[in-house]
Amino acid sequence: MQVIIERCAGLDVHQETVVACVLAGTPGQRPTKEIRTFCTMTRDLEALRDWLKAAGVTHVGMESTGVYWRPVYAVLEGHFELIVGNARHIRNVPGRKTDVKDSEWIADLVRHGLIAKSFVPPKPLREMRELLRYRRKLVESQAAERNRLLKLLETANIKLASVASDVFGVSGHAMLKALILGTASSEEMAALAKGRLRRKHADLVLALDGRIEDYHRFLLTLQLRRLDAAEQDITALDKRIDEKLEPYRTQHALLMQIPGVDWLVAAVLIAEIGIDMSQFLSVFHLAAWAGVCPGSYESAGKQKSGRARKGNVHLRTILVGAAISASRTKGSYLRDKFHRLKARRGALRAALAIAHKILVAAYHMLAKGVPYKDLGEAYLDEIGQTRTLANLKRRIERLGYHVILEPQAAAA
Repeated sequence: MQVIIERCAGLDVHQETVVACVLAGTPGQRPTKEIRTFCTMTRDLEALRDWLKAAGVTHVGMESTGVYWRPVYAVLEGHFELIVGNARHIRNVPGRKTDVKDSEWIADLVRHGLIAKSFVPPKPLREMRELLRYRRKLVESQAAERNRLLKLLETANIKLASVASDVFGVSGHAMLKALILGTASSEEMAALAKGRLRRKHADLVLALDGRIEDYHRFLLTLQLRRLDAAEQDITALDKRIDEKLEPYRTQHALLMQIPGVDWLVAAVLIAEIGIDMSQFLSVFHLAAWAGVCPGSYESAGKQKSGRARKGNVHLRTILVGAAISASRTKGSYLRDKFHRLKARRGALRAALAIAHKILVAAYHMLAKGVPYKDLGEAYLDEIGQTRTLANLKRRIERLGYHVILEPQAAAA
């Protein structure tokens, strides 16, 4: 194999130690090898950085093992060409396995340019990633807490969820507080309804007449407190995320033109894929990395499976949610495409296909700086008509006729 890099290093990263192997030598000669082990404390990682610089290392490779590679990457960033590889792609051949052997293997792969470089966004985007991913966890925990609260109300035979469309709105929140106090009658609690919910006063009186006990009130107090705290944390996160988006206002506004893409989806797109599309070989590689395109598994000339591959779970989840929202945008191409696919392939596959289209549109918009252009809900009908005419014309010409197609208005 051809040697590409003269001085490189391979790191086998663990929670407590980092085993580093430095290979140095010109092409055609056997390289010199030096191996050292460092702890993962900040001072030791700085010592690792100084040792690599003294050895004249230009490229450093490591596996993306959990989160252990991140502090190492942060200390070495800006001093070397860092290569973070997928652990599945750089697995060593079977045999004797040690940390030293692993570091030698990674260094040898780096020396010959055999590690595909994983996408690691710049530091500002990594910070925004952490904020957005934690926001997602808070929203999920908030949804779980709401479900537990609704289950608790059912055990007390409080049927508020059967009458009110939003138990956690202004009216529902006031009624839940009244249930905790336990001093108001069902008539008085039903009178707390606001807006259109006041039309259901009689149903509310029946729904709020349950058998609520002390332990119900105690748990309701804790659950409401947790929900309010989560809501405050999400609001604080939104404010910080909005500040981090300041340098990317142009791209953020551009992405929000896509149907189904709101403030949050556009922020996640920027944080997960960045704004420099040259990081990806093509839009197809980006779709595969995100896990929103069909898989390919062929053996003996037979297609075994088309299941989508695993990708960036944070990006894929938000894209599927955006696809479902786009399916409700009237007059859009994505809505028409979703319903056509849903009829043939089902709702889940249709949502994933629309998520793929949203990502492809975002890629081209960010790469070229162009606004979103909606093809319209009649686009697929026009394509179908064109294909039908072409097929019929071709069949008639095979019978030996010459066909000239003209619209009826033009012929008249």
